[in-house]
Amino acid sequence: MRSSFGQALDPLITLSDYAALIGDRFLRGVDMTSTASGYRAGLKLRVLPALGHVRICDISPGVVDRCIDTWEAEHASSTLKNTIAALTRVLDEAVRDELITRNPARDRSNRRYLSQVTLKQVRQMPSPANVERIAAACAEIHQSYSDHVMLSAFLAARTSEVAGLLVRDVDWENGVVVIERQCFPGTGGLSAKAPKGRRARLVPIIDPVAPVLRRLTTKRRRNAPLLRGPRGGVITTAALRNATGWDELVASLGLPGLRRHDLRHAGATWFANAGIPIHVVSDILGHASIETTRAYLHTDNSALRAAARSMNQHFWRG
Repeated sequence: MRSSFGQALDPLITLSDYAALIGDRFLRGVDMTSTASGYRAGLKLRVLPALGHVRICDISPGVVDRCIDTWEAEHASSTLKNTIAALTRVLDEAVRDELITRNPARDRSNRRYLSQVTLKQVRQMPSPANVERIAAACAEIHQSYSDHVMLSAFLAARTSEVAGLLVRDVDWENGVVVIERQCFPGTGGLSAKAPKGRRARLVPIIDPVAPVLRRLTTKRRRNAPLLRGPRGGVITTAALRNATGWDELVASLGLPGLRRHDLRHAGATWFANAGIPIHVVSDILGHASIETTRAYLHTDNSALRAAARSMNQHFWRG
């Protein structure tokens, strides 16, 4: 049996030895400026420590199940996805090299997981007032971190999309912010590209974030970055976490476990709870599918109370 590069393969090779042999071949087709780093980390930090000693031919769906059960109890959903994706891609290469006939990770790679964490997030989804409290606490460290929190939540934007905003993207005449790029430090330096959905989108400017946008755009060059950190660099989610002591900060405000990305979820939920049609919320978020948008939304008590009022009015009319 020979691999695609002509080297004989041991049919009893371990996962660790095989991963070393194929190098980055399992990353074919992956965005090397962003996604690749997460997959590499998943392979190095979780997959190989758990399964590196196991022969590829001995990795069964049950073995994969037990590993995923362990990982999902210890890691956030994004970390878990990157880890499963790395394992799945390496085993896909093993199928191509005819070391195994079927990828045992494929049956589990798309399963629903972390339902307990999702329920926890529903209870802890911050209100607009809570986001403003977080922003105020971040401002004590540096104003840029406070601005980042406000823009992420009230524009329902990803961290990389906030970093990609230019002054000219704030369209005061039409009352919208145009999100058409994301920017982040990646392999090879600073990288700018289209948003995840591959298309520009418009987000309405609402009152809580308007003062922040006014301050960041007034008397500034149109092509200047809208927001940068204390030293002029891109604010990544890791930079925000480290600079603010995020986990301790949100816990001190009564929001333990709140992630930076939950700010985007919160913004999406506010739009939906205000009665904005879900297809419009989907456009604001840049989702290709309304079902993806549904997964972002977390009904809060105010929406439930409004539903109760509507039902009570209906009963009385009857």
